[in-house]
Amino acid sequence: MELLIAIFNTILYRPLFNILVLFYEYLPGQSFGLAIIVLTILIKLVFYPLGVKAIKSQKSLSELQPKIKEIQEKYKNNKEQQTKEMMALYKKEKLNPFSGCLPLLIQLPVLIALYRIFWRGLAEEQMVFLYSFVPKPEIINTVFLKIIDLSRAVSIETEGVRHYLWGNIILIILVGLTQFLQTKLAGPKLKPNKNKNSNFSDQLQKQMQYFTPVFIVLLLLKLPAAIGLYWLITTLFTILQQYVILKKKNEPRKLAEN
Repeated sequence: MELLIAIFNTILYRPLFNILVLFYEYLPGQSFGLAIIVLTILIKLVFYPLGVKAIKSQKSLSELQPKIKEIQEKYKNNKEQQTKEMMALYKKEKLNPFSGCLPLLIQLPVLIALYRIFWRGLAEEQMVFLYSFVPKPEIINTVFLKIIDLSRAVSIETEGVRHYLWGNIILIILVGLTQFLQTKLAGPKLKPNKNKNSNFSDQLQKQMQYFTPVFIVLLLLKLPAAIGLYWLITTLFTILQQYVILKKKNEPRKLAEN
Protein backbone atom coordinates (compact mmCIF):
# COMPACT_ATOMS: atom_id res chain seq x y z
CA MET A 1 0.00 0.00 0.00
CA GLU A 2 2.81 2.43 0.88
CA LEU A 3 4.39 1.77 -2.51
CA LEU A 4 1.12 2.58 -4.30
CA ILE A 5 0.75 5.80 -2.31
CA ALA A 6 4.33 6.78 -3.17
CA ILE A 7 3.72 6.13 -6.87
CA PHE A 8 0.44 8.07 -6.73
CA ASN A 9 2.14 11.06 -5.08
CA THR A 10 5.07 11.00 -7.52
CA ILE A 11 3.08 10.61 -10.74
CA LEU A 12 -0.07 12.61 -9.99
CA TYR A 13 -0.35 14.47 -6.69
CA ARG A 14 3.01 16.23 -6.67
CA PRO A 15 3.04 17.34 -10.34
CA LEU A 16 -0.52 18.70 -10.13
CA PHE A 17 0.22 20.44 -6.84
CA ASN A 18 3.29 22.12 -8.33
CA ILE A 19 1.36 23.23 -11.41
CA LEU A 20 -1.28 24.77 -9.12
CA VAL A 21 1.41 26.67 -7.18
CA LEU A 22 3.03 27.88 -10.41
CA PHE A 23 -0.33 29.17 -11.64
CA TYR A 24 -0.88 30.86 -8.28
CA GLU A 25 2.53 32.52 -8.42
CA TYR A 26 2.55 33.71 -12.02
CA LEU A 27 -1.07 34.39 -12.96
CA PRO A 28 -2.23 38.00 -12.42
CA GLY A 29 -3.18 38.89 -8.86
CA GLN A 30 -1.86 35.69 -7.24
CA SER A 31 -5.42 34.35 -7.06
CA PHE A 32 -5.96 30.85 -5.69
CA GLY A 33 -9.37 30.80 -7.40
CA LEU A 34 -7.94 31.77 -10.79
CA ALA A 35 -5.24 29.12 -10.38
CA ILE A 36 -7.91 26.46 -9.74
CA ILE A 37 -9.92 27.59 -12.78
CA VAL A 38 -6.91 27.46 -15.13
CA LEU A 39 -5.76 24.08 -13.76
CA THR A 40 -9.28 22.66 -14.13
CA ILE A 41 -9.53 23.84 -17.75
CA LEU A 42 -6.07 22.41 -18.45
CA ILE A 43 -7.13 19.00 -17.07
CA LYS A 44 -10.36 19.06 -19.10
CA LEU A 45 -8.41 19.87 -22.28
CA VAL A 46 -6.01 16.98 -21.66
CA PHE A 47 -8.96 14.61 -21.27
CA TYR A 48 -11.02 16.24 -24.03
CA PRO A 49 -10.91 13.19 -26.37
CA LEU A 50 -12.11 10.93 -23.56
CA GLY A 51 -14.87 13.40 -22.76
CA VAL A 52 -15.99 13.39 -26.40
CA LYS A 53 -16.15 9.60 -26.39
CA ALA A 54 -18.17 9.53 -23.16
CA ILE A 55 -20.66 12.15 -24.36
CA LYS A 56 -21.21 10.45 -27.72
CA SER A 57 -21.70 7.08 -26.02
CA GLN A 58 -24.15 8.55 -23.53
CA LYS A 59 -26.11 10.24 -26.33
CA SER A 60 -26.24 7.04 -28.38
CA LEU A 61 -27.55 5.11 -25.37
CA SER A 62 -30.21 7.78 -24.84
CA GLU A 63 -31.34 7.47 -28.46
CA LEU A 64 -31.66 3.68 -28.03
CA GLN A 65 -33.95 3.97 -25.02
CA PRO A 66 -37.21 3.50 -27.02
CA LYS A 67 -35.91 0.26 -28.56
CA ILE A 68 -34.57 -0.92 -25.20
CA LYS A 69 -37.96 -0.32 -23.60
CA GLU A 70 -39.67 -2.27 -26.36
CA ILE A 71 -37.39 -5.25 -25.71
CA GLN A 72 -37.92 -5.01 -21.96
CA GLU A 73 -41.69 -4.96 -22.40
CA LYS A 74 -41.77 -7.71 -25.03
CA TYR A 75 -39.62 -10.12 -23.01
CA LYS A 76 -40.53 -9.00 -19.49
CA ASN A 77 -41.32 -12.60 -18.51
CA ASN A 78 -38.17 -14.03 -20.08
CA LYS A 79 -35.08 -12.35 -18.65
CA GLU A 80 -32.66 -14.60 -20.53
CA GLN A 81 -34.18 -13.79 -23.91
CA GLN A 82 -34.38 -10.13 -22.91
CA THR A 83 -30.63 -10.08 -22.26
CA LYS A 84 -29.91 -11.79 -25.60
CA GLU A 85 -32.05 -9.28 -27.49
CA MET A 86 -30.39 -6.36 -25.71
CA MET A 87 -26.91 -7.63 -26.56
CA ALA A 88 -28.00 -8.17 -30.18
CA LEU A 89 -29.24 -4.58 -30.30
CA TYR A 90 -25.97 -3.23 -28.92
CA LYS A 91 -24.03 -5.34 -31.43
CA LYS A 92 -26.20 -4.14 -34.31
CA GLU A 93 -25.72 -0.50 -33.32
CA LYS A 94 -21.99 -1.11 -32.67
CA LEU A 95 -22.36 0.28 -29.17
CA ASN A 96 -20.81 -0.84 -25.92
CA PRO A 97 -23.14 0.05 -23.01
CA PHE A 98 -20.12 0.42 -20.71
CA SER A 99 -18.02 2.54 -23.07
CA GLY A 100 -19.18 5.73 -21.38
CA CYS A 101 -17.78 4.54 -18.04
CA LEU A 102 -14.26 3.79 -19.31
CA PRO A 103 -13.20 7.45 -19.78
CA LEU A 104 -14.40 8.22 -16.25
CA LEU A 105 -12.42 5.31 -14.80
CA ILE A 106 -9.27 6.48 -16.61
CA GLN A 107 -9.71 9.99 -15.19
CA LEU A 108 -10.51 8.79 -11.66
CA PRO A 109 -6.91 8.79 -10.29
CA VAL A 110 -6.44 12.37 -11.53
CA LEU A 111 -9.72 13.42 -9.94
CA ILE A 112 -8.67 11.86 -6.62
CA ALA A 113 -5.37 13.75 -6.76
CA LEU A 114 -7.14 17.03 -7.50
CA TYR A 115 -9.60 16.53 -4.66
CA ARG A 116 -6.73 15.90 -2.25
CA ILE A 117 -4.98 19.05 -3.46
CA PHE A 118 -8.07 21.25 -3.18
CA TRP A 119 -8.99 19.71 0.18
CA ARG A 120 -5.60 20.56 1.66
CA GLY A 121 -5.17 23.80 -0.27
CA LEU A 122 -1.84 25.59 -0.21
CA ALA A 123 -1.26 24.90 3.47
CA GLU A 124 2.26 25.38 4.85
CA GLU A 125 2.78 21.67 5.50
CA GLN A 126 2.09 20.90 1.83
CA MET A 127 5.02 23.00 0.67
CA VAL A 128 7.37 20.05 1.19
CA PHE A 129 5.93 18.67 -2.08
CA LEU A 130 7.29 21.61 -4.08
CA TYR A 131 10.00 20.95 -6.65
CA SER A 132 13.25 22.82 -6.13
CA PHE A 133 12.58 25.12 -9.10
CA VAL A 134 9.07 26.10 -7.95
CA PRO A 135 8.99 29.24 -5.77
CA LYS A 136 7.28 28.94 -2.41
CA PRO A 137 4.40 31.45 -2.03
CA GLU A 138 5.06 33.98 0.74
CA ILE A 139 1.42 34.92 1.28
CA ILE A 140 -1.43 32.59 0.38
CA ASN A 141 -4.72 34.36 -0.27
CA THR A 142 -7.59 31.87 -0.45
CA VAL A 143 -10.33 34.50 -0.83
CA PHE A 144 -11.74 34.58 -4.36
CA LEU A 145 -13.74 37.50 -5.79
CA LYS A 146 -13.63 39.03 -2.27
CA ILE A 147 -16.57 36.89 -1.10
CA ILE A 148 -15.58 33.22 -1.44
CA ASP A 149 -13.16 31.65 1.03
CA LEU A 150 -11.85 28.66 -0.92
CA SER A 151 -10.20 27.12 2.15
CA ARG A 152 -13.49 26.73 4.07
CA ALA A 153 -16.91 25.13 3.80
CA VAL A 154 -20.10 27.20 4.01
CA SER A 155 -19.74 28.05 7.70
CA ILE A 156 -17.15 28.57 10.41
CA GLU A 157 -17.41 28.63 14.18
CA THR A 158 -15.57 31.27 16.19
CA GLU A 159 -15.90 31.56 19.97
CA GLY A 160 -18.93 29.27 19.93
CA VAL A 161 -20.77 31.34 17.32
CA ARG A 162 -21.40 29.91 13.85
CA HIS A 163 -20.97 32.29 10.92
CA TYR A 164 -22.21 31.50 7.41
CA LEU A 165 -20.08 32.43 4.41
CA TRP A 166 -22.65 33.64 1.90
CA GLY A 167 -20.18 33.74 -0.96
CA ASN A 168 -19.50 30.03 -0.45
CA ILE A 169 -23.24 29.30 -0.30
CA ILE A 170 -23.81 31.16 -3.58
CA LEU A 171 -21.02 29.12 -5.18
CA ILE A 172 -22.63 25.83 -4.10
CA ILE A 173 -26.04 26.96 -5.41
CA LEU A 174 -24.43 27.70 -8.78
CA VAL A 175 -22.86 24.22 -8.75
CA GLY A 176 -26.30 22.68 -8.12
CA LEU A 177 -27.97 24.67 -10.91
CA THR A 178 -25.27 23.91 -13.49
CA GLN A 179 -25.21 20.25 -12.48
CA PHE A 180 -28.99 20.06 -12.99
CA LEU A 181 -28.62 21.65 -16.43
CA GLN A 182 -25.81 19.28 -17.38
CA THR A 183 -27.76 16.21 -16.16
CA LYS A 184 -30.86 17.35 -18.05
CA LEU A 185 -28.93 17.92 -21.28
CA ALA A 186 -27.16 14.56 -20.99
CA GLY A 187 -30.29 12.55 -20.21
CA PRO A 188 -32.85 11.22 -22.71
CA LYS A 189 -35.84 13.34 -23.68
CA LEU A 190 -38.77 11.84 -21.83
CA LYS A 191 -42.05 11.40 -23.69
CA PRO A 192 -45.46 10.59 -22.18
CA ASN A 193 -46.20 6.87 -22.27
CA LYS A 194 -49.33 5.05 -21.11
CA ASN A 195 -47.39 1.91 -20.27
CA LYS A 196 -47.01 1.61 -16.48
CA ASN A 197 -43.56 0.07 -16.64
CA SER A 198 -42.36 2.78 -19.02
CA ASN A 199 -43.85 5.49 -16.81
CA PHE A 200 -42.01 4.07 -13.80
CA SER A 201 -38.72 4.05 -15.74
CA ASP A 202 -39.29 7.62 -17.00
CA GLN A 203 -40.17 8.84 -13.50
CA LEU A 204 -37.02 7.24 -12.12
CA GLN A 205 -34.89 8.99 -14.76
CA LYS A 206 -36.65 12.27 -14.05
CA GLN A 207 -36.06 11.92 -10.31
CA MET A 208 -32.38 11.25 -10.93
CA GLN A 209 -32.13 14.59 -12.74
CA TYR A 210 -33.09 16.24 -9.44
CA PHE A 211 -31.42 13.81 -7.04
CA THR A 212 -27.93 14.15 -8.52
CA PRO A 213 -27.64 17.97 -8.15
CA VAL A 214 -29.17 17.87 -4.65
CA PHE A 215 -26.76 15.12 -3.59
CA ILE A 216 -23.78 17.10 -4.89
CA VAL A 217 -24.94 20.27 -3.10
CA LEU A 218 -25.30 18.39 0.20
CA LEU A 219 -21.86 16.86 -0.32
CA LEU A 220 -20.19 20.21 -1.02
CA LEU A 221 -21.71 21.80 2.09
CA LYS A 222 -19.08 19.97 4.16
CA LEU A 223 -16.13 20.46 1.79
CA PRO A 224 -13.82 23.44 1.15
CA ALA A 225 -15.16 25.83 -1.48
CA ALA A 226 -12.09 25.10 -3.64
CA ILE A 227 -13.68 21.76 -4.52
CA GLY A 228 -16.96 23.53 -5.31
CA LEU A 229 -15.16 25.92 -7.67
CA TYR A 230 -13.45 23.00 -9.38
CA TRP A 231 -16.82 21.25 -9.76
CA LEU A 232 -18.46 24.38 -11.16
CA ILE A 233 -15.79 24.91 -13.83
CA THR A 234 -15.80 21.21 -14.72
CA THR A 235 -19.58 21.21 -15.14
CA LEU A 236 -19.59 24.40 -17.24
CA PHE A 237 -16.84 22.97 -19.46
CA THR A 238 -18.81 19.73 -19.87
CA ILE A 239 -21.98 21.63 -20.81
CA LEU A 240 -20.05 23.57 -23.47
CA GLN A 241 -18.46 20.33 -24.67
CA GLN A 242 -21.85 18.63 -24.90
CA TYR A 243 -23.28 21.56 -26.85
CA VAL A 244 -20.43 21.56 -29.39
CA ILE A 245 -20.38 17.77 -29.87
CA LEU A 246 -24.13 17.23 -30.06
CA LYS A 247 -24.57 20.21 -32.38
CA LYS A 248 -22.04 18.70 -34.80
CA LYS A 249 -23.72 15.31 -34.50
CA ASN A 250 -27.18 16.72 -35.26
CA GLU A 251 -26.12 18.83 -38.26
CA PRO A 252 -25.91 15.89 -40.76
CA ARG A 253 -29.30 14.67 -39.57
CA LYS A 254 -30.92 18.07 -40.15
CA LEU A 255 -29.39 18.30 -43.62
CA ALA A 256 -30.73 14.84 -44.46
CA GLU A 257 -34.24 15.80 -43.28
CA ASN A 258 -34.18 18.94 -45.44
